[in-house]
Amino acid sequence: MDFFLNHHIAFSLLAGFLLDCILGDPHSFPHPVRFMGFLISFLEKRLNKPSDSEKIQRLKGSFLVFIVIFTSFLIPSAILYACRLIHPYLFLAAESIICYQCIAAKSLCAESSKVYRELKKNDLEKARKAVSMIVGRDTDILDQKGVAKAAVETVAENASDGVVAPIFFMAVFGATGGLVYKAINTMDSMIAYKNERYKNFGFCAAKLDDLANLIPARLSAILMIISTLILAIFPAKQRFHPINAVKIFLRDRYKHSSPNSAQTESVAAGALGLQLAGDTVYEGKVEKKDFIGDKLREIEARDIVRANVLMYATTILTVVISILIRLGY
Repeated sequence: MDFFLNHHIAFSLLAGFLLDCILGDPHSFPHPVRFMGFLISFLEKRLNKPSDSEKIQRLKGSFLVFIVIFTSFLIPSAILYACRLIHPYLFLAAESIICYQCIAAKSLCAESSKVYRELKKNDLEKARKAVSMIVGRDTDILDQKGVAKAAVETVAENASDGVVAPIFFMAVFGATGGLVYKAINTMDSMIAYKNERYKNFGFCAAKLDDLANLIPARLSAILMIISTLILAIFPAKQRFHPINAVKIFLRDRYKHSSPNSAQTESVAAGALGLQLAGDTVYEGKVEKKDFIGDKLREIEARDIVRANVLMYATTILTVVISILIRLGY
């Protein structure tokens, strides 16, 4: 018992990852991110006033960030403390469930695979609808290659902030660290837009997300490069190019408005021999973006599968390394 408790983070991480592999994200199961989203929305509607000055908007946005982070830390900490008082195994079970809810590997794979299946059936309308569930861009103007590219980019980018980064924070700070990271990431996705409504109110959330992902994004890219090398060793239908992954990563990792978003996307582009990113349409307006990667070949639906293989390989490598470090190896 003492061994399990002394290394509870390692075992909870492993259990959480296995639960995610088996169960994914059941929509009927209460998820802490949904509660975070409700709290963020509740506070934003009451605090974000267009009539406020820029300084007041930033102060109110910072207050929202504080409340959401404090709540995301306090509630699970209290639950885990109570479980530990009742029984050590209950504590381990609760911590494992929290770790499971912080990892989104299967959900990311499942949602992007829906896009792949519709493209394979040549049903462009359903493919557009499927990809609209995981990207923020306008999808009704995308052709088949555009839909495939959007899905690949989402898998590549979210391999970091949806999978590796939560694992990193849980490995360092425990399950509550993972939930605090998810709170930061959720705030970024909800209120950190560069429009009139959120550019000041969401300023703190955006900067905090950049800071929180500073190390995980680069760590994710390095682990993805290593995964590309491992995958390239095994003969398979998938195509991975580790040397090109390193080349594109070194060249294109900062070709994004965010300092972190292109880290894993550049690795994936190089590993798959694709050209990703480029101009994108949001709400009818074209947003100019640099291309990431070289077009060594045309993108195809199968690249969504390849991106998921690369994402899962990176996830497994992250989990294994995290567990070994926590066990003291």
